[in-house]
Amino acid sequence: MTMYLGSYRFDGDPQRLLAGYDRMIAAFPSDALALHLCLSDDSGITVLDSCPTRSEMESFAASPEFAAALAAAGLPTPVLRPVGEIHQVVVDPARISEVAH
Repeated sequence: MTMYLGSYRFDGDPQRLLAGYDRMIAAFPSDALALHLCLSDDSGITVLDSCPTRSEMESFAASPEFAAALAAAGLPTPVLRPVGEIHQVVVDPARISEVAH
């Protein structure tokens, strides 16, 4: 199975953006996310999300449903950057559970 990774960049106050992200992600069904990460830094947050293909990622990012989810969570429109096709994922569940929200 191939998967494509996209990056959604939100600039602004990281604490405000994280709160909005938490509101938005709570509204998505958990089975809708195959590989999903949210990272914060001093100038905002970056969300890495997988889709089956680049075209599906781009369609989702441009969809009215995604725009409505952003607005409902109080998030600005992110800058979308296609990252690439995922070759391999290695995860140590014991270490990840230590940082999971």
